[in-house]
Amino acid sequence: MKKQFNRLAAASRRSGMSADCGFIHSVCGGRPTRRYVTLLYFPGCAAAAIANRLGTMKASLATRRDFLKTAACAAASLPFIGGFASCARAAEPGRKLGFALAGLGSLSTYQIAPALQKTNYCQLAGIVTGTPAKAAQWKAQYGIPEKNIYRYDTMEKMADNPDIDVVYVVTPNALHAEHTIKAAKAGKHVLCEKPMETSVEKCRQMIDACQQAGRQLAIGYRLHFEPNNLECVRLAREKVFGSVKLIEADFGFRIGDPNQWRLNRALAGGGPLMDVGIYALQATRYLSGEEPVCVSAVTTVTDPAKFKEVEEAISWQMKFPGGALANCNSSYNLTSLDRYKVFADDGWFELAPAYLYDGIRGRRSDGKSIHLGDLDQFAAEMDDFAQCILNNKPTKVPGEEGLRDVKIMMAIYEAAKTGKTVTLA
Repeated sequence: MKKQFNRLAAASRRSGMSADCGFIHSVCGGRPTRRYVTLLYFPGCAAAAIANRLGTMKASLATRRDFLKTAACAAASLPFIGGFASCARAAEPGRKLGFALAGLGSLSTYQIAPALQKTNYCQLAGIVTGTPAKAAQWKAQYGIPEKNIYRYDTMEKMADNPDIDVVYVVTPNALHAEHTIKAAKAGKHVLCEKPMETSVEKCRQMIDACQQAGRQLAIGYRLHFEPNNLECVRLAREKVFGSVKLIEADFGFRIGDPNQWRLNRALAGGGPLMDVGIYALQATRYLSGEEPVCVSAVTTVTDPAKFKEVEEAISWQMKFPGGALANCNSSYNLTSLDRYKVFADDGWFELAPAYLYDGIRGRRSDGKSIHLGDLDQFAAEMDDFAQCILNNKPTKVPGEEGLRDVKIMMAIYEAAKTGKTVTLA
């Protein structure tokens, strides 16, 4: 019996079945004893169909040996959904996807982990860290089992852990590809913080890895779920004030610790543009509804000791196919730089602040305010991704969206370096 069970399990693995894709218990004898229970793993909706087929077969087979042989054949013969397997899970009442946070810095500590406690479809199931003290602290605070705590060099072992469905990558920018690819190879879906990576090539590697693994990849663009930003997108799309002609978008702050990784080009890939300027870039794209066709830019440094590797501030301009223009600024040495304003044919609308975790609000040229209230943007972002996985539908913030931003940012840096306008393909 043990050899037959091992052969059945091996057949399951060869067919692409994995321990994170739903399960069926098949009682192979007259009594449900431990010896005669097999555990088969199937992806999503296939589980119910296999359960019905196995039940029918069991009733018609004379021996447990015949049943085991036929069960393996049935499993291999069913059409397989190797990709976003979750139909069975979606049907489970109260089913929450297990998230593992890779990187336990301030964003994970003060925003993402608390947000997970507010979600409807997610739960904090594991962590990845290179700091033993953090592992101990998070284990005690959130009750994380020891088996769900990983180091960066042991992420591949997640493949054997059905508790974890999604890895949220929150490490420094230049490590996103490495950790996303490891998670995908372990069979996990990936939500990756912005910017997606520090080069176009690495972004493509991330997309390819997730596609090859049949797993979803989303980028952490939380403002795509924020109601006030969505209201401004509506105003632009519906041309409430006519066609968009000019967008001004700015985001910056005064950075502190001069030794932090954000000022290290090898880890950050750049300065404020990569960190917070990307929000202004994103805003111009979702407000215009178009992709820029050309960019020009200039950088400045007034504190060369602190900003010896990355820009202190950057200003860039873009033109869109419909004729709209965008003027944008980002800085690591200014306070209260957090807004955008959209000028259209017959009026304008703006948000100030526009990109914060809460308190976003704005106004319109007709005297009306824009203030749809706050929600936990990270909770909304994660719940949306979980529902995409559970219902086998694409995310609206896929890897391709992150790739587009990185392409534009690389063009902005090229324009600043050369002093020339750069045309985008």
